[in-house]
Amino acid sequence: MARSLRAHLLRLLLPPIAALLALGVVIAWFPSVEPAAVAYDQALVEVGLSLGTYVRVGEAGYRLELPGAVEQALRRDRFDTLYYRVLGPAGEHIAGETALPGPADAAEGRADLITYDASFRGQRVRAVSVESPCGGAACRVLVAETLVKRSRLMREVLFSSLFPELLIAAATLVIVWFGVKRGLKPLARLSEEIKARSSGDLRPIDAAGAPEETRPLVSALNGLLEELGAASRKQQRFLADAAHQLRTPLAGLQAHTEIALAEPLPAACRAQIEQVHQATMRTARLANQLLALARAEPGARGAAAPVDLKALVEAEADEWVHQALTRDIDLGFDLEPCPAHGDAFLLREALANLVHNAIEYSDRGGHVTVRTGRRAGRWFAEVEDDGPGIPAAERGRVTGRFYRVPGMPGTGSGLGLAIVSEIAAGHGAALEIGEGAGAKGCRVAITFAHG
Repeated sequence: MARSLRAHLLRLLLPPIAALLALGVVIAWFPSVEPAAVAYDQALVEVGLSLGTYVRVGEAGYRLELPGAVEQALRRDRFDTLYYRVLGPAGEHIAGETALPGPADAAEGRADLITYDASFRGQRVRAVSVESPCGGAACRVLVAETLVKRSRLMREVLFSSLFPELLIAAATLVIVWFGVKRGLKPLARLSEEIKARSSGDLRPIDAAGAPEETRPLVSALNGLLEELGAASRKQQRFLADAAHQLRTPLAGLQAHTEIALAEPLPAACRAQIEQVHQATMRTARLANQLLALARAEPGARGAAAPVDLKALVEAEADEWVHQALTRDIDLGFDLEPCPAHGDAFLLREALANLVHNAIEYSDRGGHVTVRTGRRAGRWFAEVEDDGPGIPAAERGRVTGRFYRVPGMPGTGSGLGLAIVSEIAAGHGAALEIGEGAGAKGCRVAITFAHG
């Protein structure tokens, strides 16, 4: 299963950062909320002690003599409701809310002061129980308050501490994201450099600008490219040597068959020698094509130089016309200046293969046209014929080595278009295969990338 290095780094970095930010929220929460909660509790204690000062002892027992103004002041609160209950020394009810619950046995606090949470009239309340002197004994005052102010305080503290933390978290996420992206940029550049190369570009990768961590990877890739280059050079040398060694004896064999055919021979013998002569010519062409294919491989090409394809075609025209006449083909030329930059030998070989294919596969009496010039802002060279053409389904396959369209006449080896494709790619040009004029025949064009 493919894994993203960026996602892996983010998974490693973001959880600890999130945990630290959450810890920051907690650390900011308690120092802000706890003192406020203590202050609210202390205010309830003061109310309880104040109420205790209004307890009086008379013949009828204990009573609370609370002035109306004082009670109104105690009840006046914008947010919360205050409840109280006064108990005598024996726990008897003196005044206030009779249902107000007292502290549980396990409530925390001193004997004279207990703070606790309770529920009263369907609401959660915070309450205190304080002792207050009344006569010669001690009365107990319960004071409870709803939690509206406390809840508002918690929300405000939470918002005031969480909002900055969220901003910090968002900024941290952005910084980490772009930091990881920037940190992985050398790998992305390395990937783009490798993807931009052609299959035959085996030059070593420059490790000078690569980060220290990626240099082992670059070194390993360079080692692999060097091994591939060595293997490619061996293959090129083998093809070139084999083709070169075949050309001399084949040329001699062809010359001897031609001499033999010039002599008077019995019909049966002449037919056999003609077959040998044709086979020799095909084999010699195959050897020449193998030699051209070896030279078209990356690393075996000559130095690039300015080339005028019009002049190149004109220089080869006589030989091509001679080939066309032997098959009764009308070979025409529509030439305009066509400057290019590349290997003249390989470009000549590419055009020679196109012309040979057009002549080979055209019917007797057919027409072949060679064109050079400029079209749609780009320089081109093309060969067009009115022969059987190449089916659209086969056009993507005919540039493969030794591939011939099934059922196609002729004696080709299936290397011609493969050689042209290699040469075009080596010159940064596109090979276009289409139909000839009137949707008949075949048109093969080499179009250069730069006009």
